Amino acid sequence: MTDLPPAPVTVQVNGQRHQVRTEPGTALLYVLRNHIGLKATRFGCGLGLCGACLVLIDGQPAYSCDTPLWSVGEKEVTTAEGLGDHPVTRAIIDGQAAQCGYCISGVIVGACALLAARDDPGEDEIRAALDRNLCRCGSHNRIVRAVQAAARGESCPG
Repeated sequence: MTDLPPAPVTVQVNGQRHQVRTEPGTALLYVLRNHIGLKATRFGCGLGLCGACLVLIDGQPAYSCDTPLWSVGEKEVTTAEGLGDHPVTRAIIDGQAAQCGYCISGVIVGACALLAARDDPGEDEIRAALDRNLCRCGSHNRIVRAVQAAARGESCPG
């Protein structure tokens, strides 16, 4: 008797349907990176604690490292690539808010979710929303300024 490959599973990512052959319990992070080829979503801790793997699932932030593929079902997954040239992305680039850049895709996803829920969040709201996005470079203040600039529709001076 031979082991049959898993049946294809369909996942909706960044507006496109993808069929992947993997176990339903595979973490969404690995599906995004290894099966679909989207590399912005990163592995950080594997426990849903650092934010490097943050994506949007039906518009809500979710840690893809501990989200099994089966739980996504027909929901829409949006990665940093799917956000395109969002004002948060532009403000982070303009404000030179990222140093090494490892955490920044998760930060962008989290900030976009915040701005979708709140038009003009204050500094404390931004810090609270991004609290679980760990940045080892210490770029937090620049990131907060960039999100504030994006909320105001301005370019971030850095």
